[in-house]
Amino acid sequence: MGNHHVLNSSGIDISSKDNWYALITNELPDGIALTHVSLLELLHKQEKLDVLVPLTDLLSATGTLAGGLLQQVYELLIQHSSQLGLWITADTDTDALAGLTELLLVQALIVIHVPAFTDGRGFSFVQTLRQLGYTGEIRMAGAFGRDQIAYLLRAGADSFVLSKHDMQSISDISQAFNALASSYDGRNAAALPMFAGA
Repeated sequence: MGNHHVLNSSGIDISSKDNWYALITNELPDGIALTHVSLLELLHKQEKLDVLVPLTDLLSATGTLAGGLLQQVYELLIQHSSQLGLWITADTDTDALAGLTELLLVQALIVIHVPAFTDGRGFSFVQTLRQLGYTGEIRMAGAFGRDQIAYLLRAGADSFVLSKHDMQSISDISQAFNALASSYDGRNAAALPMFAGA
């Protein structure tokens, strides 16, 4: 997927160092990861990859972790990957995350995909993950507002997937990352997530 870039919290393009593969599914949105891999390819590879799997495919109809065959597939993924991460679509129920704390806290990377520009639930997901104690990388992907980058950083996001089109449409991409260089009380916004205590 050479039409996307991954930018870190400083707005620096880290695409060349990004080793994450998205597991191909019927519902895989564009821009979750720079590279894709099918389950069959993953199982036949000699080397272990860093793989992102969709959270919804690991859940039962009630929003809890599924057992049975899905559990066995997840264990296979663990065996054949160097690191596992999850991608979550922001139209999922945020309340379900609290019941999945144990699963979420062991992930190296969580990608939050925002399906529509008007969807503000990405903020809620970032805040909820940080409140649950998640210390890994949170990456935003999809149709989040580029003018929201500074606010997402303040909420606890670490990196962003931007299309080449988005990179070209912002005259100075660094402005999006520095828009809240300091908060109204003088503290550095990047070092102060919205939910942090005073």
